[in-house]
Amino acid sequence: MDFPPVKGNISLNRGLNELTWLRVGGPARTFFQPRDKLDLKYFLSSYQCDQPIFPFGVGSNLIVRDGGINAVVIKLGGASFNYIEKRGKFLACGAGALDSRVAIRAAELGLDLSFLRTIPGTIGGAVSMNAGCYGSYIKDVLVEVTLVTRDGLEMRLDASEIKLGYRFSCIPEGAVITEAVFDAPSRDAGCLKNKMKNQLETRNKTQPATERTAGSTFKNPSGFSSTGRPDDLNEMKAWKLIDEAGMRGFELGGAKVSEKHSNFLINQKNATAFDLEELGNLMRKKVLQKSGIELQWEIIRVGIKK
Repeated sequence: MDFPPVKGNISLNRGLNELTWLRVGGPARTFFQPRDKLDLKYFLSSYQCDQPIFPFGVGSNLIVRDGGINAVVIKLGGASFNYIEKRGKFLACGAGALDSRVAIRAAELGLDLSFLRTIPGTIGGAVSMNAGCYGSYIKDVLVEVTLVTRDGLEMRLDASEIKLGYRFSCIPEGAVITEAVFDAPSRDAGCLKNKMKNQLETRNKTQPATERTAGSTFKNPSGFSSTGRPDDLNEMKAWKLIDEAGMRGFELGGAKVSEKHSNFLINQKNATAFDLEELGNLMRKKVLQKSGIELQWEIIRVGIKK
């Protein structure tokens, strides 16, 4: 297999299990880490194959199935993609920047992106799924995104063009987000620091933050409020439905439903991706039987089942 002469690193059959928070999954057929945006553009324009493109952040909201991914997995990293910088009244962030670091840096600048502090993952992933919590979402602050298409062309899109919804966006297929620009409200830096400290304390008390998890397993079925905005403050929570179905603490293979927060799956005993996905599907089945509500996965599942 001939690859274009890039500056970054290309590898074949790269194991992904050690790169995901759940520590499961098979290899990527092709794995590319570009040195910078020009390197990414050159690779995508030059390497026209039949494999799909799969952008990979830090593997925090992801189950890679045990058979691996027959795709070109692209992982952005390093200074070229991790920057966080003020541009006038806006904050520009590389897609590889961690959500938590963006929240901290924004607070230092007196800008409120505090809702990102407890969201695991990178800005690229946060934009693509319209991440949010505490009633705030990427949609509320996003101005524009820069991406590189499957053909290696650079595009800038206004936030309205990617149609952000509840855990949803219309990013063009095969495109890789490289930057997001935010217009965050101004707040006192000290107040923001205390706000984020309280958020972390609350998260650690209510979620299995020290376990091998992938964040919330299922979307809250409320979806949207009466105003049309994504609504995670509605009383209809996925964890309540899971509890009512008697699944808190349930185990399958090495996978377990968290005792601390039942919308979290845990890899507690060297679980396989199969164990985790099967347990998730069982949770959905039990909730449907109990309440008539069909939970939708929030965790992304990709790859080939063994």
